Amino acid sequence: MAKKVSAKARAAARKQRDKWKMKRWYTIRAPRHPWDFKNIGETLGESDEHIIGRVYEMTLQEFNGDFTKMHVILRFRVDECVGQDALTTFIGHHHQTDHTRRQIRRYRGKIDDVVDVVTNDGYLVRLKPLIITQKRVQTSVKQVMRSKTKDLLLGYAAKNTYAKLQESILGGELEEDIRKAVKPVYPIKSVSIRKSQLLQSGVVTEKGPTLDEIHAEEARVAAELKAKKAAALAAAMEEEAADSPSILDAAEAMEPDSEKSETADESPSEDETPAEEVADAEPVEESDDSGTADVDYQSMTVAELKDLLKAAGKPVSGKKADLIARLQE
Repeated sequence: MAKKVSAKARAAARKQRDKWKMKRWYTIRAPRHPWDFKNIGETLGESDEHIIGRVYEMTLQEFNGDFTKMHVILRFRVDECVGQDALTTFIGHHHQTDHTRRQIRRYRGKIDDVVDVVTNDGYLVRLKPLIITQKRVQTSVKQVMRSKTKDLLLGYAAKNTYAKLQESILGGELEEDIRKAVKPVYPIKSVSIRKSQLLQSGVVTEKGPTLDEIHAEEARVAAELKAKKAAALAAAMEEEAADSPSILDAAEAMEPDSEKSETADESPSEDETPAEEVADAEPVEESDDSGTADVDYQSMTVAELKDLLKAAGKPVSGKKADLIARLQE
Protein backbone atom coordinates (compact mmCIF):
# COMPACT_ATOMS: atom_id res chain seq x y z
CA MET A 1 0.00 0.00 0.00
CA ALA A 2 1.09 3.50 -0.70
CA LYS A 3 2.07 5.44 2.36
CA LYS A 4 -0.24 8.35 3.11
CA VAL A 5 1.31 11.79 3.29
CA SER A 6 0.11 13.94 6.16
CA ALA A 7 -1.33 17.39 5.62
CA LYS A 8 1.54 18.92 7.57
CA ALA A 9 4.09 17.35 5.23
CA ARG A 10 2.21 18.61 2.18
CA ALA A 11 2.07 22.12 3.62
CA ALA A 12 5.80 22.02 4.37
CA ALA A 13 6.51 20.90 0.82
CA ARG A 14 4.50 23.81 -0.57
CA LYS A 15 6.32 26.29 1.63
CA GLN A 16 9.75 24.97 0.65
CA ARG A 17 11.61 27.50 -1.48
CA ASP A 18 12.95 26.67 -4.89
CA LYS A 19 16.74 27.01 -4.60
CA TRP A 20 17.21 27.37 -8.34
CA LYS A 21 15.14 30.56 -8.34
CA MET A 22 17.41 32.01 -5.67
CA LYS A 23 20.58 31.45 -7.69
CA ARG A 24 22.13 34.02 -10.01
CA TRP A 25 24.83 34.11 -12.64
CA TYR A 26 28.34 35.36 -11.89
CA THR A 27 30.86 36.44 -14.53
CA ILE A 28 34.23 34.79 -13.95
CA ARG A 29 37.13 37.12 -14.71
CA ALA A 30 40.82 36.41 -15.10
CA PRO A 31 43.30 38.15 -12.77
CA ARG A 32 44.00 41.85 -13.14
CA HIS A 33 47.62 41.12 -14.01
CA PRO A 34 48.43 40.27 -16.71
CA TRP A 35 44.99 39.75 -18.30
CA ASP A 36 43.06 42.87 -17.26
CA PHE A 37 39.98 41.13 -15.81
CA LYS A 38 39.28 39.19 -18.99
CA ASN A 39 35.86 37.51 -19.12
CA ILE A 40 36.57 33.77 -19.18
CA GLY A 41 33.22 32.21 -18.23
CA GLU A 42 30.15 32.14 -16.01
CA THR A 43 29.03 30.23 -12.94
CA LEU A 44 25.81 29.88 -10.97
CA GLY A 45 25.50 30.42 -7.22
CA GLU A 46 23.13 31.50 -4.46
CA SER A 47 25.47 34.04 -2.85
CA ASP A 48 29.06 35.27 -2.82
CA GLU A 49 29.99 32.76 -0.11
CA HIS A 50 29.07 29.88 -2.41
CA ILE A 51 31.22 31.29 -5.24
CA ILE A 52 34.40 32.15 -3.34
CA GLY A 53 36.85 29.26 -3.38
CA ARG A 54 35.58 27.62 -6.57
CA VAL A 55 38.19 26.46 -9.08
CA TYR A 56 37.46 27.08 -12.75
CA GLU A 57 39.37 25.13 -15.40
CA MET A 58 39.65 25.81 -19.13
CA THR A 59 42.02 25.02 -21.97
CA LEU A 60 44.52 27.53 -23.24
CA GLN A 61 42.87 27.26 -26.65
CA GLU A 62 39.61 28.53 -25.15
CA PHE A 63 41.49 31.26 -23.34
CA ASN A 64 43.47 32.80 -26.21
CA GLY A 65 42.42 30.83 -29.31
CA ASP A 66 45.78 29.08 -29.81
CA PHE A 67 44.86 25.71 -31.35
CA THR A 68 48.33 24.26 -30.70
CA LYS A 69 47.79 24.69 -26.92
CA MET A 70 44.57 22.73 -26.59
CA HIS A 71 46.31 20.23 -24.30
CA VAL A 72 47.17 22.90 -21.70
CA ILE A 73 44.64 23.20 -18.84
CA LEU A 74 44.50 26.49 -16.90
CA ARG A 75 43.21 26.68 -13.32
CA PHE A 76 41.67 29.79 -11.74
CA ARG A 77 40.38 30.14 -8.17
CA VAL A 78 37.67 32.64 -7.20
CA ASP A 79 38.99 34.84 -4.38
CA GLU A 80 36.60 37.81 -4.41
CA CYS A 81 33.14 38.76 -5.66
CA VAL A 82 32.32 42.33 -6.70
CA GLY A 83 28.66 42.56 -7.62
CA GLN A 84 28.10 40.03 -10.40
CA ASP A 85 31.84 39.63 -11.10
CA ALA A 86 33.86 36.77 -9.63
CA LEU A 87 37.53 37.80 -9.52
CA THR A 88 40.03 34.96 -9.72
CA THR A 89 43.68 34.16 -9.15
CA PHE A 90 45.76 32.02 -11.48
CA ILE A 91 46.77 28.99 -9.39
CA GLY A 92 48.60 26.97 -12.03
CA HIS A 93 48.31 24.83 -15.11
CA HIS A 94 49.00 21.29 -16.25
CA HIS A 95 49.31 19.32 -19.47
CA GLN A 96 46.87 16.56 -20.26
CA THR A 97 48.20 13.13 -19.34
CA ASP A 98 47.75 11.60 -22.78
CA HIS A 99 49.74 14.42 -24.37
CA THR A 100 52.64 13.84 -21.95
CA ARG A 101 52.58 10.10 -22.62
CA ARG A 102 52.80 10.65 -26.36
CA GLN A 103 56.04 12.54 -25.88
CA ILE A 104 57.76 9.58 -24.20
CA ARG A 105 58.94 6.82 -26.52
CA ARG A 106 61.31 3.90 -26.34
CA TYR A 107 64.98 4.75 -26.84
CA ARG A 108 64.42 8.33 -25.71
CA GLY A 109 65.63 9.95 -22.52
CA LYS A 110 63.24 11.58 -20.04
CA ILE A 111 64.45 14.26 -17.64
CA ASP A 112 61.93 15.72 -15.20
CA ASP A 113 62.29 17.72 -12.01
CA VAL A 114 60.37 19.67 -9.37
CA VAL A 115 61.60 23.22 -8.72
CA ASP A 116 60.12 25.68 -6.18
CA VAL A 117 60.80 29.27 -7.20
CA VAL A 118 60.07 32.63 -5.58
CA THR A 119 59.15 35.54 -7.84
CA ASN A 120 60.21 39.14 -7.48
CA ASP A 121 56.89 40.06 -5.84
CA GLY A 122 56.96 37.22 -3.30
CA TYR A 123 54.90 34.47 -4.95
CA LEU A 124 55.99 30.90 -4.23
CA VAL A 125 55.43 28.72 -7.30
CA ARG A 126 56.21 25.07 -7.95
CA LEU A 127 57.31 24.26 -11.50
CA LYS A 128 57.72 20.80 -13.06
CA PRO A 129 59.81 20.88 -16.23
CA LEU A 130 60.02 17.93 -18.62
CA ILE A 131 62.83 17.39 -21.13
CA ILE A 132 62.78 14.64 -23.77
CA THR A 133 66.05 13.83 -25.52
CA GLN A 134 66.35 12.30 -28.96
CA LYS A 135 68.12 9.20 -27.61
CA ARG A 136 68.82 7.58 -24.29
CA VAL A 137 71.33 9.40 -22.13
CA GLN A 138 73.43 8.49 -19.12
CA THR A 139 72.49 9.50 -15.61
CA SER A 140 75.42 11.93 -15.38
CA VAL A 141 74.16 13.79 -18.46
CA LYS A 142 70.67 13.95 -16.98
CA GLN A 143 72.06 15.46 -13.78
CA VAL A 144 73.89 18.17 -15.71
CA MET A 145 70.78 19.07 -17.74
CA ARG A 146 68.60 19.00 -14.63
CA SER A 147 71.00 21.33 -12.80
CA LYS A 148 71.10 23.83 -15.68
CA THR A 149 67.29 23.84 -15.86
CA LYS A 150 66.93 24.45 -12.13
CA ASP A 151 69.41 27.33 -12.10
CA LEU A 152 67.66 28.95 -15.05
CA LEU A 153 64.21 28.72 -13.44
CA LEU A 154 65.39 30.10 -10.10
CA GLY A 155 67.18 33.00 -11.74
CA TYR A 156 64.30 33.84 -14.07
CA ALA A 157 61.70 33.84 -11.27
CA ALA A 158 63.89 36.00 -8.99
CA LYS A 159 64.10 38.71 -11.67
CA ASN A 160 60.44 38.75 -12.74
CA THR A 161 56.99 39.11 -11.23
CA TYR A 162 54.38 36.38 -11.02
CA ALA A 163 52.43 37.95 -13.90
CA LYS A 164 55.51 37.86 -16.12
CA LEU A 165 56.20 34.27 -15.08
CA GLN A 166 52.66 33.30 -16.14
CA GLU A 167 53.09 34.92 -19.55
CA SER A 168 56.46 33.26 -20.15
CA ILE A 169 55.16 29.80 -19.17
CA LEU A 170 51.99 29.92 -21.25
CA GLY A 171 53.61 31.73 -24.15
CA GLY A 172 56.54 29.29 -24.43
CA GLU A 173 59.33 31.81 -23.76
CA LEU A 174 60.58 30.01 -20.65
CA GLU A 175 60.57 26.66 -22.44
CA GLU A 176 62.63 28.14 -25.27
CA ASP A 177 65.18 29.49 -22.76
CA ILE A 178 65.51 26.02 -21.22
CA ARG A 179 66.01 24.50 -24.67
CA LYS A 180 68.84 26.91 -25.45
CA ALA A 181 70.49 26.23 -22.08
CA VAL A 182 70.52 22.41 -22.27
CA LYS A 183 70.89 21.94 -26.04
CA PRO A 184 74.71 22.14 -25.95
CA VAL A 185 74.78 19.25 -23.48
CA TYR A 186 72.74 16.81 -25.61
CA PRO A 187 70.29 17.04 -28.57
CA ILE A 188 66.75 17.79 -27.39
CA LYS A 189 63.47 16.44 -28.75
CA SER A 190 61.08 18.60 -26.72
CA VAL A 191 61.00 20.85 -23.64
CA SER A 192 57.89 21.78 -21.64
CA ILE A 193 56.75 23.04 -18.26
CA ARG A 194 54.21 20.29 -17.80
CA LYS A 195 52.80 21.66 -14.55
CA SER A 196 52.84 24.76 -12.36
CA GLN A 197 51.23 25.30 -8.98
CA LEU A 198 50.82 28.39 -6.83
CA LEU A 199 51.86 27.54 -3.25
CA GLN A 200 51.78 30.96 -1.63
CA SER A 201 50.56 34.39 -2.70
CA GLY A 202 52.72 37.49 -2.60
CA VAL A 203 52.31 41.22 -3.04
CA VAL A 204 49.27 42.24 -5.07
CA THR A 205 49.91 45.30 -7.22
CA GLU A 206 47.23 47.91 -7.80
CA LYS A 207 48.44 49.01 -11.21
CA GLY A 208 46.38 48.47 -14.30
CA PRO A 209 42.77 49.20 -15.31
CA THR A 210 40.07 49.09 -12.67
CA LEU A 211 36.96 46.96 -12.89
CA ASP A 212 34.81 50.01 -13.68
CA GLU A 213 37.09 50.88 -16.59
CA ILE A 214 36.81 47.33 -17.89
CA HIS A 215 33.00 47.54 -17.68
CA ALA A 216 33.01 50.84 -19.57
CA GLU A 217 35.29 49.40 -22.25
CA GLU A 218 33.09 46.31 -22.64
CA ALA A 219 29.99 48.50 -22.92
CA ARG A 220 31.69 50.64 -25.58
CA VAL A 221 32.72 47.57 -27.58
CA ALA A 222 29.20 46.13 -27.31
CA ALA A 223 27.70 49.45 -28.48
CA GLU A 224 30.07 49.57 -31.46
CA LEU A 225 29.21 46.01 -32.39
CA LYS A 226 25.50 46.76 -32.13
CA ALA A 227 25.90 49.86 -34.31
CA LYS A 228 27.82 47.89 -36.93
CA LYS A 229 25.12 45.23 -37.01
CA ALA A 230 22.41 47.88 -37.36
CA ALA A 231 24.32 49.60 -40.18
CA ALA A 232 24.84 46.30 -41.99
CA LEU A 233 21.13 45.46 -41.63
CA ALA A 234 20.11 48.90 -42.92
CA ALA A 235 22.45 48.59 -45.90
CA ALA A 236 21.02 45.17 -46.72
CA MET A 237 17.47 46.53 -46.55
CA GLU A 238 18.39 49.45 -48.82
CA GLU A 239 19.90 47.10 -51.38
CA GLU A 240 16.79 44.95 -51.28
CA ALA A 241 14.58 48.03 -51.70
CA ALA A 242 16.75 49.22 -54.60
CA ASP A 243 16.48 45.86 -56.33
CA SER A 244 12.69 45.52 -56.01
CA PRO A 245 11.75 48.73 -58.02
CA SER A 246 14.01 47.67 -60.86
CA ILE A 247 12.16 44.36 -61.02
CA LEU A 248 8.82 46.16 -61.05
CA ASP A 249 10.02 48.55 -63.75
CA ALA A 250 11.17 45.66 -65.87
CA ALA A 251 7.81 43.96 -65.46
CA GLU A 252 5.96 47.16 -66.37
CA ALA A 253 8.20 47.69 -69.36
CA MET A 254 7.43 44.21 -70.60
CA GLU A 255 3.65 44.51 -70.18
CA PRO A 256 2.97 47.04 -73.03
CA ASP A 257 4.95 44.95 -75.53
CA SER A 258 2.97 41.86 -74.69
CA GLU A 259 -0.29 43.75 -74.89
CA LYS A 260 0.70 45.19 -78.26
CA SER A 261 1.62 41.80 -79.58
CA GLU A 262 -1.66 40.36 -78.35
CA THR A 263 -3.71 43.19 -79.91
CA ALA A 264 -1.75 42.87 -83.14
CA ASP A 265 -2.54 39.18 -83.27
CA GLU A 266 -6.18 39.63 -82.37
CA SER A 267 -7.14 42.68 -84.49
CA PRO A 268 -5.05 43.30 -87.64
CA SER A 269 -4.72 46.80 -89.08
CA GLU A 270 -7.09 48.15 -91.72
CA ASP A 271 -4.44 48.32 -94.45
CA GLU A 272 -3.55 44.67 -94.12
CA THR A 273 -5.84 41.92 -95.41
CA PRO A 274 -6.08 38.72 -93.40
CA ALA A 275 -4.35 35.72 -94.87
CA GLU A 276 -7.56 33.69 -94.80
CA GLU A 277 -9.43 36.28 -96.85
CA VAL A 278 -6.61 36.37 -99.42
CA ALA A 279 -6.66 32.59 -99.62
CA ASP A 280 -10.41 32.64 -100.14
CA ALA A 281 -10.24 35.40 -102.71
CA GLU A 282 -7.53 33.91 -104.93
CA PRO A 283 -9.43 30.81 -106.04
CA VAL A 284 -12.45 32.97 -106.94
CA GLU A 285 -10.36 35.26 -109.13
CA GLU A 286 -8.62 32.31 -110.79
CA SER A 287 -11.88 30.50 -111.40
CA ASP A 288 -13.39 33.64 -112.87
CA ASP A 289 -10.45 34.25 -115.20
CA SER A 290 -9.86 30.61 -116.17
CA GLY A 291 -12.37 30.67 -118.99
CA THR A 292 -11.28 33.96 -120.45
CA ALA A 293 -8.66 34.41 -123.13
CA ASP A 294 -6.92 37.19 -121.21
CA VAL A 295 -5.14 34.71 -118.94
CA ASP A 296 -1.41 34.45 -119.75
CA TYR A 297 -0.89 30.68 -119.64
CA GLN A 298 2.59 30.97 -121.15
CA SER A 299 3.97 32.66 -118.05
CA MET A 300 2.60 29.88 -115.80
CA THR A 301 4.53 26.78 -114.81
CA VAL A 302 3.59 23.22 -115.77
CA ALA A 303 2.56 22.50 -112.17
CA GLU A 304 0.22 25.50 -112.11
CA LEU A 305 -1.26 24.45 -115.43
CA LYS A 306 -1.86 20.91 -114.18
CA ASP A 307 -3.60 22.30 -111.09
CA LEU A 308 -5.94 24.27 -113.31
CA LEU A 309 -6.65 21.21 -115.41
CA LYS A 310 -7.37 19.12 -112.33
CA ALA A 311 -9.79 21.77 -111.15
CA ALA A 312 -11.51 21.71 -114.52
CA GLY A 313 -11.64 17.88 -114.62
CA LYS A 314 -9.46 17.57 -117.69
CA PRO A 315 -6.47 15.28 -118.39
CA VAL A 316 -3.07 16.52 -117.18
CA SER A 317 -0.82 14.48 -119.48
CA GLY A 318 1.28 15.88 -122.27
CA LYS A 319 3.61 18.80 -122.81
CA LYS A 320 3.08 22.41 -121.79
CA ALA A 321 1.57 23.34 -125.18
CA ASP A 322 -0.95 20.51 -124.90
CA LEU A 323 -1.89 21.65 -121.41
CA ILE A 324 -2.41 25.24 -122.60
CA ALA A 325 -4.48 24.01 -125.54
CA ARG A 326 -6.77 22.02 -123.23
CA LEU A 327 -7.25 25.06 -121.00
CA GLN A 328 -8.12 27.28 -123.94
CA GLU A 329 -10.81 24.91 -125.31
